[in-house]
Amino acid sequence: MNFSQMHERLRLELLRRIQRGTLSVSLLARQSGFGQAHLSNFLHGRRQLSMEAMDRILAAQRLTVADLLPALSQAGFWSDNEESGAVPLVSHATALFEPIVRASAVQLMLHLPPKALQTVRPRASNVRRPWQRFVAVRISAAEALPMEPLVLPEAIALIDRHYNVLLPYRPSRPNLYAVRYGSHLRLRYVEFQSGRLILRPHNIAFPLELIEVGPEEPRGDWLTGRIALILNEV
Repeated sequence: MNFSQMHERLRLELLRRIQRGTLSVSLLARQSGFGQAHLSNFLHGRRQLSMEAMDRILAAQRLTVADLLPALSQAGFWSDNEESGAVPLVSHATALFEPIVRASAVQLMLHLPPKALQTVRPRASNVRRPWQRFVAVRISAAEALPMEPLVLPEAIALIDRHYNVLLPYRPSRPNLYAVRYGSHLRLRYVEFQSGRLILRPHNIAFPLELIEVGPEEPRGDWLTGRIALILNEV
């Protein structure tokens, strides 16, 4: 990775933290000692930072250069989990907001048969195609309740982030999606009606949830991806 690539990945990582609400320009200014106007120009791509300035921002956000790279496996760098079968287990926030999974965000690596991933068909919007495709998340007992018995407590859900459209993967079978609901991740069946995404649980004892979608807002932005595999602990 050259300096320009590292510079851009740092900019995107900071923007993601601002979008998640864990960072603001004013907080970053206090942490790094740079002026807000200087940082705003950097974040909006109007100016570049020096190597020294990047070091200060990395230190302020407790980031390393390795955090700006794709995830690491025990064998070294990897970027194509479709070929290797290696899938990072990450937090819900990472699955929702991070196009490229940082090394420090990987909780553990799942090793699946490569052919199991190679046969999965994608349907990604143009914006989503640069994202690292497969990630996995663990589903807590409380999060699993609306989807029981399909999803059990402490299940691991494999998310295909290159499938973020409301089209059936298989005829006559609804897709199960990982959905961004506020700053949280939900596993739900999803429909679109009258300008709203309808999040439907598997367990009918739980209510529907609605997401208002603006007329200029892509629906796919709310869909983290299709659930391609569920690993339930028994």
